[in-house]
Amino acid sequence: MGSGTMLYGGETTLELWREARWAFIHGQYIATIMLGQGLAEHLLAAYLHIDINTGPLPPRVAFAETLRRCLDKGMLTEAEAAGLRDLMALRNPLSHFRSVEDPANLSRRILDTLEPASAHLRRDATYAISTTARLLALPAFRLETSIGRPTEPSSS
Repeated sequence: MGSGTMLYGGETTLELWREARWAFIHGQYIATIMLGQGLAEHLLAAYLHIDINTGPLPPRVAFAETLRRCLDKGMLTEAEAAGLRDLMALRNPLSHFRSVEDPANLSRRILDTLEPASAHLRRDATYAISTTARLLALPAFRLETSIGRPTEPSSS
């Protein structure tokens, strides 16, 4: 991770980001989607967890609750939250069984579009990795001043 980015959530968040990038580069698209969603959940919940102005999080916070709290703080825009919900919608049918009648089921998508699984997964993984990269670029995770230079320690 380059200097200038704060990864709340410690080693777990760092490894999720490293592995998501590695998976994407090596064509492991399902892994990219799963890891990207995991990164978003850990990063945002850890950010809220350390904020003294935010009430305590439950021991196992749902992602919808994390997004709600981030929206309430003004940390995310509604468009950014919608993008993260879309990422969750890509991950959920890979994590949890969906019948072939469900429009989110990969086999259903293949039948509806006549595109191979690899095309769907590559597109979904591209969305996942770009969404997580945009998340990491948000001001809450940047260690830079508003003009883009690294912050300097105070001399006082």
